[in-house]
Amino acid sequence: MTVDKLLLEDVRFYGHHGVSSAEQTVGVWFSVDAELAVDLAAAAVSDDLGATVDYGAVARRIVEVGTQGRVNLIERLAGMIAQALLREFPARQVRVRVRKLTPPLQGLVGTPSVELVRSR
Repeated sequence: MTVDKLLLEDVRFYGHHGVSSAEQTVGVWFSVDAELAVDLAAAAVSDDLGATVDYGAVARRIVEVGTQGRVNLIERLAGMIAQALLREFPARQVRVRVRKLTPPLQGLVGTPSVELVRSR
């Protein structure tokens, strides 16, 4: 079994996800890391984009999911992204980390995040 992975780090978008009214109306910045378990052997030999997963398409899909609609929880957002990536790309497994970069934490400093792993 191959353990090849396509990795994308820090895909950013501005969204209106969250429980607070400020998050829902003003919005916040999000950052997503995605790891897709895919067989990269053919692309490593052929140097052909058609033999791999286009990371640009993956990044665009993450941004589309993140900027359409609104959810309360980053857990739900991560789940929606993971589902879309598994459905639309030939990955056996995906790992998705979603970070809320500008959360309204009332004077506290921190970057909340969740990480989900989903498989076929």
